Amino acid sequence: MLFLVAALLLLGVVLGTVAHAPFGFTLVAAAVIAGWLVIFAVRERHGRRSAGHR
Repeated sequence: MLFLVAALLLLGVVLGTVAHAPFGFTLVAAAVIAGWLVIFAVRERHGRRSAGHR
């Protein structure tokens, strides 16, 4: 339960920060995070396929 409270508090702080950031900065930050997640997903999928063939 404490973890949930801490997570919601952190989410509120982050969303509050984004609300006050310029819109262009928010778009750039979102694009960087999305790119990182796509690269991570591709590497994970490729790693699992390679590990299965050994």
